[in-house]
Amino acid sequence: MASEGIADDARILIVGLDAEGAGTASSWWTNRAETENNSIGAIETISSAAAALEILEERLVDCVLTTQTLPDGSGIDLVERVREREPELPIVFAPRDGDESLAAEAVAAGATEYVPSDRSTTDLTAVLERAIEHGADRRERRARARQFGAVFDDPETYAWVVDPDGCVRRANETALEAIDATEADVRGRPFPELAWWQRAEAGPTILRSAIERAANGTVVHREVQIGVGDANGNGAESDEYEVGTDGDAELESRTLEVTIRPVRDDSGAVVSLFARASDVTERVELERELRESEELHRVTLNNMTDTVLITNDAGEFTYVCPNVHFIFGYDDDEIREMGTIDDLLGPDLYDRAALEEDGVLTNIECTATDRSGREHTLLVNVREVSIQDGTTLYSCRDVTKRKRREEALTALHRTARELLYAESEREIADIVVDDATDVLDLEASGAYLFDTDENVLEPAASSSGLNRLNGPLSRRRANGDSISGRVFVEGDARFFADVYDSEALANPATDVRSAGFVPLGDHGVFVVGSSEIDAFDDVTRELTDLLAATAEAALDRVARERTLRERDRELKRQNRTLSRLNRVNEIIREIDAALVRAETREEIEAAVCERLTSADRFSFAWIGTTDVADERLEANTHGGTGRGQDYLDSVSLSLADASEPAARTAATREVTVVSNVVDRLRDEPWRSEALSREYQSVAGVPLAYDEFTYGVLTVYADQPDAFDGVTRTVLAELGETIASAIAAVERKRALLTDSRTRLEFDVRDESFVFARLARRADCTLSFDGGIRLHEDGAAVFVTVDGGSPNAVVDAAADLVAVEGVQVIDGGDHDDGDHGGDGDAGDHHNDTADTASGTVLLELSPPFLALQLADHGVVLRSVEADPDGTRVVVDVPRTVDAGGSVDVISNAFADVDLHAKRSVDRTTARDLRAELLERLTERQLEVVQLAYYGGYFASPRERSGEDVADTLGISPAAFYRHIRTVQRKLFTILFDEIGLPANTAPGVE
Repeated sequence: MASEGIADDARILIVGLDAEGAGTASSWWTNRAETENNSIGAIETISSAAAALEILEERLVDCVLTTQTLPDGSGIDLVERVREREPELPIVFAPRDGDESLAAEAVAAGATEYVPSDRSTTDLTAVLERAIEHGADRRERRARARQFGAVFDDPETYAWVVDPDGCVRRANETALEAIDATEADVRGRPFPELAWWQRAEAGPTILRSAIERAANGTVVHREVQIGVGDANGNGAESDEYEVGTDGDAELESRTLEVTIRPVRDDSGAVVSLFARASDVTERVELERELRESEELHRVTLNNMTDTVLITNDAGEFTYVCPNVHFIFGYDDDEIREMGTIDDLLGPDLYDRAALEEDGVLTNIECTATDRSGREHTLLVNVREVSIQDGTTLYSCRDVTKRKRREEALTALHRTARELLYAESEREIADIVVDDATDVLDLEASGAYLFDTDENVLEPAASSSGLNRLNGPLSRRRANGDSISGRVFVEGDARFFADVYDSEALANPATDVRSAGFVPLGDHGVFVVGSSEIDAFDDVTRELTDLLAATAEAALDRVARERTLRERDRELKRQNRTLSRLNRVNEIIREIDAALVRAETREEIEAAVCERLTSADRFSFAWIGTTDVADERLEANTHGGTGRGQDYLDSVSLSLADASEPAARTAATREVTVVSNVVDRLRDEPWRSEALSREYQSVAGVPLAYDEFTYGVLTVYADQPDAFDGVTRTVLAELGETIASAIAAVERKRALLTDSRTRLEFDVRDESFVFARLARRADCTLSFDGGIRLHEDGAAVFVTVDGGSPNAVVDAAADLVAVEGVQVIDGGDHDDGDHGGDGDAGDHHNDTADTASGTVLLELSPPFLALQLADHGVVLRSVEADPDGTRVVVDVPRTVDAGGSVDVISNAFADVDLHAKRSVDRTTARDLRAELLERLTERQLEVVQLAYYGGYFASPRERSGEDVADTLGISPAAFYRHIRTVQRKLFTILFDEIGLPANTAPGVE
């Protein structure tokens, strides 16, 4: 029925109908309520427009029914005033008397319905129902519009209204601000071609497809990544505006969730599309991080070695970590099929009451068996949890290797303590091999030690297991032929899962399969093995290296201690040697001091013997010289115990026998040392004589200086080996020092005596420089003792007879002993009167028919005259011809003539003593020595060159200018030097010596 259209709770405001007295609304409403038995809503009747407006201010009304005539105005005015306040409120205008013009005015004022008040109740009801329903519809549409507006204008989302063909009809402010555009800029443009989507990868394509699906009635959701294109939207098919900078920054690398919904009309046709885009960047990032976290969690659980299990109160598994196979060898499904945690870890794993009290129990140690039957030691932590259906969490850590390592390290520590007290390499090898079974849990072990003398690895120790599997170890060369040798040489450990894979396997019959070879530094190689293949895991290798390192350290210690002991013994020996050397040095210093003070040879020899025997170092010392006639050694001086002279009287000192050390030294002129007299005691008679006087070691030292021997010093000690290498060297140097001191005093005495012995020798040594020159130049060369010394040797004037001086120059060209040669006289110049300073007259050359002259020879050291002078012997003359050479020397009375003969004999390969006679000087002073002391080297050079150059010959052979030119000086300087020498010579002859003017000095 018609009344069902009016809501039961509608609130109706009737204005002014009761006042007109006809067909009141109250009566109508009351009748409606009674006849239709409906619960009515609120109805309120008032008479004035002011009251109506006041009520509308205070509360909501669903419909207003008013007449035209009101006490305070007309109904038209009321309609207008209500419409200003409530644009959507239904107003029914019901005048008592009305016409079409009034109806038109009412509708124009805003009335919803027009009906005269005298109409029937049915008509009035229908009008009211229609007005109330219209108001309800408008309110609902307005509410929906407000809701859409609220959604459309949401500042957190971007929204567009799009036609089914994809063109934009509207865009909210948020979407426009993001691209810095106005609504006019986007209205009518295809939605996929907006600058928004040009910056998304495949954005236009994605949105075209979405628009098509939404236009067909499907709600479409898409995620679009913004920020991968040009920042200004370049790439769009058409673009009349630019994307705003601020919005561009906001959209940079953002993810938008785009939803496009179809909007239908009352017929169900799609009339528009509503597109919304929300920034879901954070959500997408969180989802990505969550996925990564889940992946990390999954990978971590799959790869971590700790296993996590969760059970319910009954012990049934509610969660099994995917990595459970690491410890137990089962997969998670197989673990679940076991039933309960007790089947996996054993019953009574922990105290449940303690878990309830503490909530967590840590480091519970238990043993579990894996799928292969191997036992594992586990540390289990148990914790109360509430995860889904699980109540107890178990985290299991496999500490089998750690437990095994701890046990092995304990055994290794015990081994290290034992090695601290080992004193040899063999003992160390035995300890390491014996303890290897406990430390490494391997059945075979052995050790090689390197023999440095033979360069081989010698077997030092082997276990019974190694002997059973391999047999006894064999020695190996330190090279690449065997694994042991190669490891020792290269210094790197080698482990073999199967030793048969090595090309250097030396024992192909061995039953050892897995093997390890570890070098023990420079000491050898440690070997371990097993009959199983691949028996070495990481722990076993680590422990093998540790055990080998411990053994190497012990071997280093033993070697170091041995070295220290040897060094200590060496230091003690050196200290004893140094002590002896210090005592010897003290003796030598005392002897040197005595030698400096000694004036005669007798004093030197006595001082030496006395100082050598004054301490306990030596028992007896004596000095003897050779008697050439008897060929035996004669004692000059001795010192020490009284038994020494008796010993000398009881032994033979013959040079022919030369068994006694002193005689042997005299014969060989070399140091003779007898370390122990007892050796060969029955072979040489002198040994028993020496031993009977407690002489147990002897040293004989020649007293030689510059090839000149002054005798033999012989020293005896009362203990064996008293003359070590250092002492021998010191005594040999002492022999040279004594000989030098004797030579010095001999030279000093020679200067103070006028008596001397003249020795003449026939020399047949073809290497002698004078003999070679005479033979090559086929002439006679004479040297009368004139010598000029310089740094590099000596210069001598040599007279040439029977040959050309130029031939001598040519002969000396390739002689090493001749540094230079110069013709002084008799060269390629004309004989005759050369003039001079005007003092010479006519003369006749007595040798005009015979070739002769003088040459100056520059001789390299050593020169015979200088060697003789060191021993007080003077070289008087040398005369050489092609057949032989005659050498004449003068030996002072104080110098041993026999020793001088030795010097000459040593200087030449073939020499005979031709004559020996005594000569005396007739003056108290040596004219020649005195003159040479007063002349400078330059003056002596000038006068010698003038003399040998024929300046003083009569007639004069060379003028003063020629000699000056040869010397490279001016003639004036030459004459000045000649007169100076003449004045000094005449001063010595007439003023100091006092010879009469008609007496010549006596020279030899």
